[in-house]
Amino acid sequence: MTAHNGSSKYGRYIGGPDPLAPPIDLAEALEAVAEDVMSGYSPRRALQEFLHRGTRTNAGLDELAGRVQQRRRELLGRHRLDGTLQEVKKLLESAVLDERKQLARDAMMDDTDRDFRQMQLQNLPTSTSAAVNELASYDWQSSMARESYERIKDLLGREVLDQRFAGMKEALESATEEDRAAVSRMLGDLNALLEQHRLGEDSDADFQTFMERHGRFFPEDPQSVEELIDILARRAAAAQRLLQSMSPEQREELMQLSSQAFGSAELVAQLEQMHASLRVLRPGENWSGSENFEGQEGLGLGDGTGVIQDLAELDTLAEQLAQSHNGAHLDDVDLEALARQLGENASVSARTLAEMERAMHDGGYLRRGADGELRLSPQAVRRLGKSLLRDAAKQLSGRQGSRDTRMFGAAGEQTGSSREWQFGDAEPWDVTRTITNAIRRTIAEGGDPGRGLQLAVGDIEVTETEARTQAAVALLVDVSFSMAAEGRWLPMKRTALALHQLVSTRFRGDSLALITFGRYAQSMDIGELTALPAQHEQGTNLHHGLLLAGRFFRSHPTMAHVLLIVTDGEPTAHLVAGGESLFSWPPAEETIQVTVSELDRLGRTGTQVTFFRLGDDPGLERFVQGMARRIGGRVVAPALEDLGGAVVGEYFRARFKANHDGGTGPVF
Repeated sequence: MTAHNGSSKYGRYIGGPDPLAPPIDLAEALEAVAEDVMSGYSPRRALQEFLHRGTRTNAGLDELAGRVQQRRRELLGRHRLDGTLQEVKKLLESAVLDERKQLARDAMMDDTDRDFRQMQLQNLPTSTSAAVNELASYDWQSSMARESYERIKDLLGREVLDQRFAGMKEALESATEEDRAAVSRMLGDLNALLEQHRLGEDSDADFQTFMERHGRFFPEDPQSVEELIDILARRAAAAQRLLQSMSPEQREELMQLSSQAFGSAELVAQLEQMHASLRVLRPGENWSGSENFEGQEGLGLGDGTGVIQDLAELDTLAEQLAQSHNGAHLDDVDLEALARQLGENASVSARTLAEMERAMHDGGYLRRGADGELRLSPQAVRRLGKSLLRDAAKQLSGRQGSRDTRMFGAAGEQTGSSREWQFGDAEPWDVTRTITNAIRRTIAEGGDPGRGLQLAVGDIEVTETEARTQAAVALLVDVSFSMAAEGRWLPMKRTALALHQLVSTRFRGDSLALITFGRYAQSMDIGELTALPAQHEQGTNLHHGLLLAGRFFRSHPTMAHVLLIVTDGEPTAHLVAGGESLFSWPPAEETIQVTVSELDRLGRTGTQVTFFRLGDDPGLERFVQGMARRIGGRVVAPALEDLGGAVVGEYFRARFKANHDGGTGPVF
């Protein structure tokens, strides 16, 4: 909005991101990036892949790049470069025809003169440029023929200028001698300025003086001599590539015709001087390329140069959208150029992607580790865990019927009484008693409850609940090669993340250990597990994982012990003296023995054990069924898409059993 003399004028906001635009919704971006990270991509590559794919409603970089290439093909397939030659040829034919008609009907003309003129016209070279040059000194008898020929010189002049200065063809239509003189003065001053700049002898004042005199010839409104040179050099290089895209015959024709531009050899010389200066000042421009035009729509020199510039701009956009070089950012994409070439919607799509990329960094979802690599931040892991927990809750609710999963995490059964809130309480508020306390306090302090209430900490009461046993939960997840090879890697991570979110936000009194077991086992935090790449080393060392679980349980002696094991294979490795892992396939008898022995030890301490069997391996089925019977545990064989809900459900079942001395089903 702008104001003038007390009035307001409204228009579309320009100048950067719209401050009133709704915030970018990163839910889809975060979920997609996290899914790829958990599948084994680095966060940097995962973000790049998402930006290239785009969202459900926003075009990605790949789609935009495809449209850029389509636009390029359309330009090359629509046009050809002989437009100026064809137009000159038509004007020449018209001039010659009108002149012949005039010679035939002019009864007063000397017959010898008529015969000579007719012979001149009859014997004109077949080359258009040679014929135009030969007629330069012809004394036209037909005024219409003379006008057509003059139009050839005018057209060539405007086209030659339009090659170097966009818009000149239209600006100089029906130009007077004074207009042409102004162009000549501008070229003279421009060449002087370029030479001064080449020698380092120019100043800002020289540029300002030049623009005051000749600024109308430069609608781009350059703000410095460097900007002016950039504009002119890009156009001149495109003009050069245009000539090199023509056939040798077309190029030769135009070079010869250019001498007739406005009938002024001086103009051509000034343009050649400018061209030479620009090549020296901007050697990095593409002065040697060419394009292969295959269409039927003829282009003049000026329009053809513009199309060549469009093609160069499309090539630059393709490179920017590829984001293939180190340090590439979507802020590098020229949104104005994208709007020119593909329309405003494409620019909006690219801007949205850039804002997503920026928000993923600035919003704290990606952070750089000590090694300089990007990682999912704890904030991103929490947000993803919340989404995955919702998915698991839906799966669990579907199996349990219509139970309300919003009650996940209740501290216990309500007793019907309440008490004053104390720091650390997680019980729900007793809203009625809290509001009543606030009303009483407000009246006692002389206030009017009808005008609004302000709660104080002392007003809050929470509902009392029965005490609940806390649980120490060890989630052991198989990270052997087969988990990745059989497509179980991502569901395993999603499951761990959902359980971690549940325990850390709804059952904060519980303690959760995440233990991976492949050739070796190790305890990990959720961030490490989320970023863990697929393992290519064979070995399923459940023995080592059980040893770490036992250590974890011993550090929480007063809690109920819950062991959840997700695996897709029999134990094939175990620890030996010295801490080495011994691998054997088929499983060695010693591996089975030490694994069973460690599981027995956990069973004797009252640990509740559930195996989650993935796949249909008969050996695994026999092993887990035997172990479950041995220690009074359970075996669940969920589909991969139901793994999260199954693990969460077993966690609730184990807590229910610990709190109620028997019974079935989780507490909601």
